[in-house]
Amino acid sequence: MSFILGITGGIATGKSTVVDVFRHYGFPVVDADVIARQVVEPNTPALKKITEIFGKDILQTDGALNRSKLGKLIFSNPRNKQVLDQLLAPFLQEAIIKQIEKKAKESSLVIADIPLLYEAGYDKDVNQVAVVYIPEDVQLQRLTKRDQITKQEARQKIASQLSIEEKKQRADIIFDNQKDLTSIFQQVTSWLKENQFL
Repeated sequence: MSFILGITGGIATGKSTVVDVFRHYGFPVVDADVIARQVVEPNTPALKKITEIFGKDILQTDGALNRSKLGKLIFSNPRNKQVLDQLLAPFLQEAIIKQIEKKAKESSLVIADIPLLYEAGYDKDVNQVAVVYIPEDVQLQRLTKRDQITKQEARQKIASQLSIEEKKQRADIIFDNQKDLTSIFQQVTSWLKENQFL
């Protein structure tokens, strides 16, 4: 039986850094962000649904989704975000679960990299959940610096997710990302050794 480890965190907490350590050791990763882009490619059922609700204005001339236009609609209005999340949920869930099942046949450990893991209820589809943690004030600093945005814009983005403190409370495993890369590498390696994956 393959062990499915769900990895989540908040925006700019360094989730990708942690996932990269698992990749470094050769474990397969199911990346929800990549899948989210695939399900809204031109002519997909999901993209057709999105244009029915948000209008053809959110498409580029080549028929692809204009992410920045849709992003503005989503982050400025929580109701729009809710509508989009509900609309995409079944398409995403089907694709994510399929990928997890496929990769579980290939490896003893599968990493499910899902930003909105708790929000979308994926905690029931994995064996354990690891949360990549930094305090919210550090999260705010990193996000404004990384995306070159104002503190207000950063706060909006952070507020669109479950708080990092709540995720930390619910986590089975916490990878603390307040220090440097070496620290994260050691934490992940220790977990892999303790659980006999290395």
